Amino acid sequence: MLVVSAHAADYVWRAGGTIAKYIKNGAEVHLVVLSFGGRGESNDLWKQPGATADSVKAVRRAETQAAAEILGLRNIEFWDLQDYPIQTDEAMDERMVRKIRTVCPDIILTHDHNGKDVLNPDHNYVSQWVFRCSIMANSAGVRMEGLPSTRQMRLFGFEPHQTELSGFVPGSFVDITGTYEQKVAAMKCFKAQSHLIQYYTDRAFLRGNHARRISGNQSYRYAECFSNFFPIVGEKLY
Repeated sequence: MLVVSAHAADYVWRAGGTIAKYIKNGAEVHLVVLSFGGRGESNDLWKQPGATADSVKAVRRAETQAAAEILGLRNIEFWDLQDYPIQTDEAMDERMVRKIRTVCPDIILTHDHNGKDVLNPDHNYVSQWVFRCSIMANSAGVRMEGLPSTRQMRLFGFEPHQTELSGFVPGSFVDITGTYEQKVAAMKCFKAQSHLIQYYTDRAFLRGNHARRISGNQSYRYAECFSNFFPIVGEKLY
C-alpha cells in the first residue's frame, strides 16, 4: 500500500485505523507526506510566542513521526512542499511516478477523487495529481531507466473533513475495531489540531454504525470509509 497525504496529519485522521490494520496483518505500507501543513494547518502553533516557520515545521514533523510510530509505519518520506497552496511541476511528477513504480502498490490511498473538499483545495489538488501520476506510472510509454511500468492498482480516496458539505459518497467501509485505540492514540499526537480529535473519534463511531447496518456484522464497532476511484471488479458481486 502507498499512502499519499497532503499534510502531516491527514493520513491519521482519515485512514489511521486502516493503515494500522494493514500493517498488523503483514502488509508493506509506504507513506509520503507532501507537506507539514505549516502554513494552513497549524493555526494553534502560530499563536505561540516567537513562532517561526522552522519552529512550526519542527513540531509538525515530531507530531507525525510520533503518530506514525504508534500506527506501526516505518516507511515514511517527507517531501517538505509548501502548503496553501500545494503545487507541483514536471520534476515532482517524475518523482511521484518513480515512487509509485518503486513501491509497485496494489493499493494507493490518497484524498477523495471527487475534488469537492469545500474547505481545503490542497486535498483536491493532491487527489488529481496522484491519480494523474498513477496513470503515468502504468503507461509503458513513460520511460524510466530500470523502472518498468506498473499494472493497474486500486485507488481509494480519504473521507474529507465536513463530509456532507463536500458531497462525499462512501464507496468502501473498513472495520477498524481492532486498531481503533491505535488510531485514537495517534490522533492525540497532533496538538496543533487538537480540535479535530473528537470529530474523528465521533466519525469512526458513526461509520462503525453504518458498517454494521450495511454488512449485518454486529462485531464492527468502528470503521473508516473511502471513495472508490474505480468500480470493484471480481468473479462475483461482493
